Amino acid sequence: MSTILITGATSGLGRHLAFELVRSGHTILAHGRDRGRTESLVAELRTEGEAEGYVADLASLAEVRELGARVAEARPGLDVLVNNAGVGAGSPGSGREVSVDGHELRLAVNYLAPVALTRSLLPVLRANAPARIVNVGSAGQEPIDFDDPEFTRGYAGFAAYCRAKFALAAHTFALAEELAGTEVAVNVLHPATFMDTAMVREGGVAPWSTVADGAPGVLALATEDRGTGGYFDGTRPARAHEGTYDKETQKRLAAVTDQLSAP
Repeated sequence: MSTILITGATSGLGRHLAFELVRSGHTILAHGRDRGRTESLVAELRTEGEAEGYVADLASLAEVRELGARVAEARPGLDVLVNNAGVGAGSPGSGREVSVDGHELRLAVNYLAPVALTRSLLPVLRANAPARIVNVGSAGQEPIDFDDPEFTRGYAGFAAYCRAKFALAAHTFALAEELAGTEVAVNVLHPATFMDTAMVREGGVAPWSTVADGAPGVLALATEDRGTGGYFDGTRPARAHEGTYDKETQKRLAAVTDQLSAP
């Protein structure tokens, strides 16, 4: 059985995954932003199996790195990371928001945070290979404007969300190549469309599907060998935005990421 860190575990898809996985006998490390909600979730999970809670605000890269360090020290057996936490497009008409570090919020939480957390946990994951990294992406993907990666011009929430998910997919494919031969698999998926979550409802969208619809794809990637460097639509292998596979785009993205993530 695996030791699995799930970010954004206190609600929506993350919460559903935590219960599915703990009931299957896995040890769940549940991340949340709110201490009370995280402790409450862990108390519930412990009625089913082994669980531990970790609190961090993923809008702060310092807190993301501290989270990685705490998990690595407390749980050296970690072998699965599910980067699930995210912020949606925001409420209709809402403007551009920034993270604790001053980055565009969707880019910060949906992209910079999972990249930083993954980097901080890679030594542990490599030590426990075969290991798996699952990036919860989206079918909504839009190329990043490298002249304006922080989206300061013509901002739109849904486009910002799609740009961050494009970046996450491109990063996944580059990381899979970097980790070739290490037995650390990294994949990205679109779990389901407009699941019934607070994020979707905040965006003014009537949900099309449930979190239970989105779970099988994540569960498969977290617990089965589905290869590496793949993009999945639910449980089915699919193609991400063609731009995410472009080597030059991946290189430029890595340079921007390093620049934006510098402590």
